[in-house]
Amino acid sequence: MPRIDLNCDMGESFGAYKLGQDEELMKSITSANIACGWHAGDPAVMNRTVQMAAAHSVGVGAHPGYPDLLGFGRRYMDCAAEEIRNYVIYQVGALKGFCSANGVKMRHVKPHGALYNASVDKEEVAIAIAQGIARTDSGLLWVVLAGPKSAALAEIGAKAGVCVVFEAFADRAYTPQGTLVPRREPGAVIKDSREVAARALKMAREGKVTAVDGSEIDLGAQTICVHGDTPGAVEIVRAIRGLLESEGVEIKPMAADI
Repeated sequence: MPRIDLNCDMGESFGAYKLGQDEELMKSITSANIACGWHAGDPAVMNRTVQMAAAHSVGVGAHPGYPDLLGFGRRYMDCAAEEIRNYVIYQVGALKGFCSANGVKMRHVKPHGALYNASVDKEEVAIAIAQGIARTDSGLLWVVLAGPKSAALAEIGAKAGVCVVFEAFADRAYTPQGTLVPRREPGAVIKDSREVAARALKMAREGKVTAVDGSEIDLGAQTICVHGDTPGAVEIVRAIRGLLESEGVEIKPMAADI
């Protein structure tokens, strides 16, 4: 039976501003990537989201990004490797504190936005992230983009002493090179729930995704992401879970063996 994890970026509200429908999304996902205050989120939101995840038996992970609240962490920043390593340690440590306070075990780290994409394109960024995770807690899983760069990222993780989990994006379009189409381009975010669910099923059962030019890319993903700020995210996640379960795909939180 094929197995897959469903993860979602969450806890991205800030102060008086509410973003996403975390309460409803928690009912359908198996892993939550919780913002750590630098691209979104704040201490109260972080604490509440950890508690919510625990109540729904959802795996908890840190979602660190560049220090870019205004740009929601989706703008590239020219940072030295040491800075990035410290950024990761700082943010992962912050969420780990809230996990400890609530008796919750943190499972993984998934970088956010531009930091995530930079780790695919720039080896020095990936190394800095892996080292930051390892120095905080080497037992944490590092979520990386599945595809052509999988082997290189896995090697970087192994050298740092961190286990990687490969991720695919059901609600994002892919380039023929196996990377995500930039959000500024038309069609980069897929909003039709039936289309997204069908893509997720292909990812889970065949380990593939169809790129924008019609070519097929091998992924071998162990977790599938749906963004919490995508329009209709709740409907999309429900459609994904419903289709996967009806097709015999087991859905469970990410672990080293999934």
